[in-house]
Amino acid sequence: MTDPMHPMLHDAIDLYILDVIQNDIPLVPRPFAAIAQRLGIPEQVLLARLKRLQDGGIVRGISPVIESRHMGLSAATLIALHVPEKRVHEIAAIISSYPEVSHNFRRDHYYTIWFTLSGKNEEDMQRVLTEIMSRTGITDKDVLNLPTARKLKVDVRFSFLNDEEREDTVGSA
Repeated sequence: MTDPMHPMLHDAIDLYILDVIQNDIPLVPRPFAAIAQRLGIPEQVLLARLKRLQDGGIVRGISPVIESRHMGLSAATLIALHVPEKRVHEIAAIISSYPEVSHNFRRDHYYTIWFTLSGKNEEDMQRVLTEIMSRTGITDKDVLNLPTARKLKVDVRFSFLNDEEREDTVGSA
């Protein structure tokens, strides 16, 4: 039965899939086959359901959470730019071309583009920011630079199952 508040969720299998993919994606040659086996469903069923959930806007993507400090990136900052509306897409594309940039997004605010910038050190990070500003023509007065003072990592996961359901497998549900 379809929940009217969540029309894309057709049954408990979707909830199990959403619950599992938030936690451990196994580092094996066929991670989705391993997940499907754990859920007790064929891999092709898992992949088809994930595609449907993604097409429906429920799953935006599946990606790793990387600890930047372990990769030698010890400096980070949140940058906000005041950008003319007609240049938002152009400037966002330039910013996104840098591997040091993540979480590049638009906000309905005076500062329209926000992104995080990481570097090996403050100087490296400043070099990239200066290059971005030069390429885009953004001046210092249109930049809000909010360097990381203390890192707090928040792990957000949504619970779709109660503890009893979580212990069961889909294959036996």
